[in-house]
Amino acid sequence: MSAPFDLARQRFLTRCTVVSLPKPSPGAPPPSVVYYMHRDCRVQDNWAMVRASQLAREHSVPLKVFYPLFPSFGNMSSRQYSFQLAGLAAVEAELRELRVAFHLDHSSPPAAAVPAFAAAHGAIAVVTDHLPLRLLRSTNAAVAAELDALPGPVPLIQVDAANVVPVWEASGKREVGARTLRPKIGKLYGRFLTQFPPVPKMPAGSPLPPPTDWSAARAALKVAQVPDAPGLTAGTAAGMAHFRGFCETRLKKYAAVRNDPNEDAQSGMSPWVRFGQVGFQRLALDARKLGKHGEGVAAFIEEGVVRRELSDNFCFYNEEYDNLKGAAGWARESLELHNKDKREYTYTLAQFEKGETHDDLWNAAQLQLVGEGRMHGFMRMYWAKKILEWTESAEQALEWGLLLNDKYAMDGSCPNGYVGVAWSVMGTHDMGWKERDVFGKIRFMNYAGCKRKFQIEPFVSRYPPAAENCRKAGGEVALAPGVKAGKKKQKKA
Repeated sequence: MSAPFDLARQRFLTRCTVVSLPKPSPGAPPPSVVYYMHRDCRVQDNWAMVRASQLAREHSVPLKVFYPLFPSFGNMSSRQYSFQLAGLAAVEAELRELRVAFHLDHSSPPAAAVPAFAAAHGAIAVVTDHLPLRLLRSTNAAVAAELDALPGPVPLIQVDAANVVPVWEASGKREVGARTLRPKIGKLYGRFLTQFPPVPKMPAGSPLPPPTDWSAARAALKVAQVPDAPGLTAGTAAGMAHFRGFCETRLKKYAAVRNDPNEDAQSGMSPWVRFGQVGFQRLALDARKLGKHGEGVAAFIEEGVVRRELSDNFCFYNEEYDNLKGAAGWARESLELHNKDKREYTYTLAQFEKGETHDDLWNAAQLQLVGEGRMHGFMRMYWAKKILEWTESAEQALEWGLLLNDKYAMDGSCPNGYVGVAWSVMGTHDMGWKERDVFGKIRFMNYAGCKRKFQIEPFVSRYPPAAENCRKAGGEVALAPGVKAGKKKQKKA
């Protein structure tokens, strides 16, 4: 059974909280409900779309989906935009089957484009999804103010369609870590983890607009050019097919070996979830419905619900999520105390980007990121901590770590990416550890620790330039089991 829309999933960003049809006036455009889409780029299994469709049907007006394209977003490159736009093309095709208009705008800043579209299309309400990043929050604040000033006024209703438990319902404050958020989500989980009402075909109404000119949309972008990540097909259908493959072949071993980079155990769903082409609530529902691989299902849902929603919580209640001002007091003080510590190695941003360090394991992780658009979760922790160790300051480490992650990773420029790097560099959601040079009280990770967890050589061997770059930098290359190591030789970069 599908649950009805729970109003706790929404919050109003304007003062107006009652949706009512305006009195028609001469020359006014026909009324409609507008879904201003950004994060959740899918038609079904989308609570924002459900709410917008519900309002349109209640008032017997057309539903129109409007996507204002940011010409740049954080450090996103053409790689992520290519995947995003391909997913939106699939959304447009699906909406046309439901007689819902899709409009994409790339000619005006979104803060101006949304109110202009709402006014031109007689919006009685604008529904939007939720992403707790500064650029979206400032944009939505400007949109809300403009809508509030329109005759009516027009409410802006925000729906958290990305999280199982809406971020403002899960907690009213920034949480210390998973251990404090987990019980709060646990109390609400059963209420919100429900099946979705379908978004039905809309009654015949206004004619659909011409298909989007996707070439013009791509030409409007102002981003770094990076080759597309191989082997990825955008869209909800492709994402769900990938997920079924994970459930059939990898979920059974997920709990046991997901932290081993040599094991193919992770879901690989990050690109589709990051760009809203698949919602995690659908994945949790389908995983639970399997009725098997209990430990794997529990671990998968823990990562996708508690850990992922913890990232949203951090960014929602902390506007300084991407700089040291956002660190906990103990972490910030400790890093500042050790900022001038001598680094044994330092590298330029270009050397990092090319994977040209004395550490073959780090180089392999970076080459995987650049070549494949992804990095194993365990390796991302090690990767970011070495950037902290090999840069001039913690501020520089955080900046460069986020830049590289967001430029190449398919799940970059989102709360998960920001918090993943922040955990490694500034101790977000962690605790203070034994104090040491450079790291201060931030948790330390090293090469020897990785060797104790998994075999390094098979991972490094997948990316041959990693070893060669290591040799050129004077480092010692990981050796296959049974091969005797020579004398260690390293030099300062």
